[in-house]
Amino acid sequence: VGCEKEPSSYMWIYIFLGNMLRGIGETPIAPLGISYLDDFAKEEDVPVYVACLHTIAMLGPMFGFLLGSLCAKLYVDIGFVDLGSITITPQDSRWVGAWWLGFLIGGVTSFLAAIPFCFLPKSLKNLEEANNDKSSHGLLENMVMPCIFQSQLIYPFLSDFYTSLKKVLSNRMYFTFLCCSLLQFSSFIGFLTYKPKYMEQQYGQSTSKSNFLIGLTSLPPVGVGIFLGGLIMKKYKMGIIGATKFAFTMSFLAYVFSLLQFFVGCENHVVAGITVSYE
Repeated sequence: VGCEKEPSSYMWIYIFLGNMLRGIGETPIAPLGISYLDDFAKEEDVPVYVACLHTIAMLGPMFGFLLGSLCAKLYVDIGFVDLGSITITPQDSRWVGAWWLGFLIGGVTSFLAAIPFCFLPKSLKNLEEANNDKSSHGLLENMVMPCIFQSQLIYPFLSDFYTSLKKVLSNRMYFTFLCCSLLQFSSFIGFLTYKPKYMEQQYGQSTSKSNFLIGLTSLPPVGVGIFLGGLIMKKYKMGIIGATKFAFTMSFLAYVFSLLQFFVGCENHVVAGITVSYE
């Protein structure tokens, strides 16, 4: 019997390019947005504003999981086939949800959300008088202005960038915070990636229900915690040392509570070749 050629699709190329463009567009929001708030907001109000920014950023994944739950209930070829002829259900292991629909809805929503940015002013009045003592403004002025708007050369920009990066990484407190953030985000991303699959395999839940439960129970508490942290920092007017102690205490408590998950679990399913022999 001759081997049949497997069908191939180049759809992954479009998904790859789309995610790359999305990443390029989303990258300036976090660093420039926080710098913008730090430059033009009162110092005691900055923690609340930054907390609001990160809280809204957490709402995106939550709605993404809920949208993924909805799309997973729809058949992958919705709009192209007669749904009445489909004999399998979302609980069937052969079911493939409309995964592509989430990308389409997310792309249109991102495009609409980008329109208001076109109406922001290029510069604010009294920019130099706003916060002359802010280090972020001085860094931006010394790094970007001479290199882009004056000389139009790439080499001075790279030279100043290297000097600024060296100064930032030589700050022991910032470097420690950066390492802690890398560990936290790595664990959090692993949690979001594999927890739905674990729920499907261990508890027999459908893909739709797993995404729904993750989006509804895991992400909202994180957003509430970020917002409450900003309010606490504003109320007690924490400085760098106070904020560092506060972050260390909360991270340590979160680590202790995370250890409790080792005592919760179910017996593994019997899988031939993994937990038992093929015989």
